[in-house]
Amino acid sequence: MKRFLVAGVLVWLPLAITVYVLLWLVGLMDGVFGALLSAVAAIAPASAQSGIERLRDWPGLGVVVVFVLLLATGIFATNFFGQWWLRQWDRLVGKIPIVKSIYSSVKQVSDTLFSSSGQAFREAVLVQYPRAGAWTIAFVTGKPGGEVAEHLPGDYLSIYVPTTPNPTSGFFLMLPRADVIELDMSVDAALKYIISMGVVVPAAAPGAAPKLPLARTPAG
Repeated sequence: MKRFLVAGVLVWLPLAITVYVLLWLVGLMDGVFGALLSAVAAIAPASAQSGIERLRDWPGLGVVVVFVLLLATGIFATNFFGQWWLRQWDRLVGKIPIVKSIYSSVKQVSDTLFSSSGQAFREAVLVQYPRAGAWTIAFVTGKPGGEVAEHLPGDYLSIYVPTTPNPTSGFFLMLPRADVIELDMSVDAALKYIISMGVVVPAAAPGAAPKLPLARTPAG
């Protein structure tokens, strides 16, 4: 009976989690749509109030509206006119105390992580952590810069070591390039390996040879 119960859980658990995440996303979008309706209702004339409230009862309308809004924002932000307005907005927010610190920090991180030209989380590597002889998977986030780089002689990499099974928390390290081993696995495969605590093992690339730590870049 125990074996049958475990087999049943293994069948339904992935589906249940998938449905839960999708429902959470739909609820989040409906919440954003509800906030937009409330803002419109606050400035709309009284004759339009009943029509606006009826929109709340349309199932799935929030998902469609938020999707279209994000798409339209992306189109606006990628043309010359939209980029000019975004620069003005950033300049305005940058003059507001406290808000500018939070906004600029979040914007820098999001631009680095999600920009197609960024290099963060584009490569999975193998590093020794938390001690020599203990190995874990990490992600290259770039190279040290500014004052930090001035105190680190040689070639260093910035590394993010995620925790298991929640990879959204972790540790930021700066390691010599020679102590980092490149991996052929994709970032998605590495995340699955981490989240599953090593249960979901990525398949090795055909004909892939074991890699040595990255060699240091010769000076000059």
